[in-house]
Amino acid sequence: MNTLFATSLVFVGCCSNVVFLELLVRDFPGCGNIVTFAQFAFIALEGFIFETNFGRKKPQIPLSNYVIMVTMFFTVSVINNYALNFNIAMPLHMIFRSGSLIANMILGIVILKKRYSMSKYLSIALVSLGIFICTIMSAKQVSVDKGATEEDGVYAFMHWLLGIAMLTFALLMSARMGIFQETLYKKYGKHSKEALFYNHCLPLPGFLLLSTDIYKHAVLFSQSSPVEIPVIGQSMPVMWFYLLMNVITQYVCIRGVFILTTECASLTVTLVVTLRKFLSLIISILYFRNPFTTWHWVGTAVVFLGTLLYTEVWSSVRVAMKGEKAYKKAE
Repeated sequence: MNTLFATSLVFVGCCSNVVFLELLVRDFPGCGNIVTFAQFAFIALEGFIFETNFGRKKPQIPLSNYVIMVTMFFTVSVINNYALNFNIAMPLHMIFRSGSLIANMILGIVILKKRYSMSKYLSIALVSLGIFICTIMSAKQVSVDKGATEEDGVYAFMHWLLGIAMLTFALLMSARMGIFQETLYKKYGKHSKEALFYNHCLPLPGFLLLSTDIYKHAVLFSQSSPVEIPVIGQSMPVMWFYLLMNVITQYVCIRGVFILTTECASLTVTLVVTLRKFLSLIISILYFRNPFTTWHWVGTAVVFLGTLLYTEVWSSVRVAMKGEKAYKKAE
C-alpha cells in the first residue's frame, strides 16, 4: 500500500512540478534562482521542524561531510536552472539530465575502479546515442530559428552551446556527488531524510550571492496579473501562484521518492523515476507544444530504452514470470 501511495506521489508531484516550472520559465527564462531558493527554503523549514526537532537532534553524519556534499548539490541545482537562460528547451533539458547513468558509470570506472557487464556498456551507448541525436536536432533548430541574420544565428548557437556545456558540467558534478554520498552511507549508515534536510538547509546562505537576481524576479512576479486561488477565493499574482505550486509539488515528489527508497529495491525506484521522466517529457511536448521532430522522438526512445536496459528491468520481469509459472505448476 505504501509503495502504491509513494509511486502516486512521485508521478503526481513530479509531473505537476514540471508543468509549473515551465509556466514560470516561459514568461521569465531567468527565474531559476528564485525557484531554487523557494524550494530549498521550504524543504529546509520542513526538515528543521520534523527531522531535527527544531535543531535539537544531532546529525548522524558529521557536518564537515555535509558541507562538501552541499557545495556540490548547490552548484548542480543552480547551474541546471541557470542553463535555461541559454536557449535550452525544457524537453532537451529533461532528456539531457536523463544521461546521469553515463556520468555515474564514467566516474564509477575512474574513481571507484568499477567494472560492468556488456549489457551495462550497451545501455550506456544507447543513452549516449539518444542524447546525441536530440542534441544535434536541437542545435539545428537553434541555428535556423533564433537569428534573422547569419551573425545572429552564430551568436544564438554559441549561446546554446554554453548552455549544453553547463548541463554537462552539472551532470558530472551530480554523479560525483552521488559517489561521495554512497561512500558516506557505507561508512555512517543510510540517513536519507537527514541528508535531504542538510542538502537544502546549509546552502541557504549561498543564495545571498544571488540576492540581486532573486529580488529582481520577486518584483517581476509581484507585477504579474492577479489570479483567484481556488477554494480560498483570494487573489494573488499569477507568477507567485505558479511558484507556490512548484514548491509544493517539488516537495510531494521528493517525499514520494524518499518513501520509495525505504519501501522498495533500488531497481524499482529507478524504474519509477525513469517512467516519471518520460511522462513529464510527453506532457511538456504536448501541453506546451514544444518543438519536437521525429528524430527527437527517436532519440528519446533510445535514451529510455538504454535506461531500462541498464536497470535490468527485462531480466527481472522474466525471472518474476518464470517464478510465477513454476509456482502454478507446483500447485
